Amino acid sequence: MSQPTNNGGSWVKESRFGVWFLGTDTWIVHVLTRALNNLESLYPLKEREFSVILDIGYGHGHSLKLLDERYSPNRLIGVDVDPKAEGRAKANIGHCRSQVETHLCDAAALPLPDQSVDMLFCHQTFHHLVDHERAIQEFYRVLKPGGVMLFAESCKRYIHSLMIRLLFRHPMDVQKTDDEYVALIRGAGFEVPEEQISRPYLWWSREDLGLFEKFGFKVPEDREETLINLVAMRPE
Repeated sequence: MSQPTNNGGSWVKESRFGVWFLGTDTWIVHVLTRALNNLESLYPLKEREFSVILDIGYGHGHSLKLLDERYSPNRLIGVDVDPKAEGRAKANIGHCRSQVETHLCDAAALPLPDQSVDMLFCHQTFHHLVDHERAIQEFYRVLKPGGVMLFAESCKRYIHSLMIRLLFRHPMDVQKTDDEYVALIRGAGFEVPEEQISRPYLWWSREDLGLFEKFGFKVPEDREETLINLVAMRPE
């Protein structure tokens, strides 16, 4: 496992509640798995082979296990800035059939060669980062031409909500709207067709946790989006 040269100021340490929540079935089923299912509906991922997959912010390793099961890469690379991540992920890594390597590093300074990755998975990690511009440039750098980035993030409206402010920790001044995320990714050189963008309005991303809809109220059509999922490509 490689060590970071400097991660000072590059991330905001998660709250104890947040670390616990990332290991729950609610996270695995309703957040992580549902995001992967949605991303697969946007692009025929299972029709392609991905020899090398990079997971940004692998946390407890649930994403590593799911990526291994779904896409059977030869090599899985997990990066995380939290020194405790490898220990938390040990059991899930042990269940992977692929060769797994982990790196303790900043997502804005990846220890990987140019054009070395077939798929990059960034799920609910980007909004923890401080330097969005450098990070997205690094993602573009390490992806091979024709490579795929799966990007699933909570947007500014959700991160700035009272519930999330109380329970989790994030760099609040860099949060983005759904359209700002799309502009950032396209600005880095990625191709992001409109049909490969989804803006799900899931119950857990609402301040009322979906209770209004459960009681018969309609989901507002005119709203600020709370989530964005997209499949981006590095041009050939």
